[in-house]
Amino acid sequence: MKLLLTSAGITNKSIANALFDLVGKKPEETSLVFVPTASNVEVGDKEWLIDDLINLKKLNFKSIDIADISAVSKEIWLSKIENADVLFFEGGNEYHLMGWIIKSGLKEMLPELLKTRVYVGSSAGSMVLSKDLALEIYGNLYEEDLSIAKNMDGLNFVDFYFMPHLDSPYFPKIREKLIREVTKGMKDKIYIVDDNSALRVVDGNAEVVSEGRWFAVNE
Repeated sequence: MKLLLTSAGITNKSIANALFDLVGKKPEETSLVFVPTASNVEVGDKEWLIDDLINLKKLNFKSIDIADISAVSKEIWLSKIENADVLFFEGGNEYHLMGWIIKSGLKEMLPELLKTRVYVGSSAGSMVLSKDLALEIYGNLYEEDLSIAKNMDGLNFVDFYFMPHLDSPYFPKIREKLIREVTKGMKDKIYIVDDNSALRVVDGNAEVVSEGRWFAVNE
């Protein structure tokens, strides 16, 4: 299984190179499907989503399709996913995204689909790859609306937690000192990365790709 966990999509050349190395094709030979589902419940300016799409467009993909697994029938979104080399799961609310991955039936399909495709996550799209959604950490540090958050299992494709947006001005609590304090007592490995960093994971083996800053706890 080939995974690329990003904080804010394909933000620099190093992350782009890691992506196409995973795909094994040139950009102009690569098709991508963009899954915006996590963003649906986020209120306000969607400049960040537009930026993610612009960054993808700049990479000169063969095609970029969009498939919202909460908005169209399974027949429609599944055909889009099956025709793509890269499955890009956008950021937003990880609980909403994971809920729809379960409800749509995609959770059971992903292991087979990812035998021949690359999964790319941006923010929430990366966070759902862990064994669960670690409600206390995510809900509080990212100041999310806990009324729509639930303790739920994640996809369990990686053996660590992923925390995006280190040092971002939009997430004032995602700072190394505070994170080290609130994660005391946790035994699981946690990678904390900024918007210019990512994790490249091949068959469970993780490697950091970064032009920015990151750190890990419980390595």
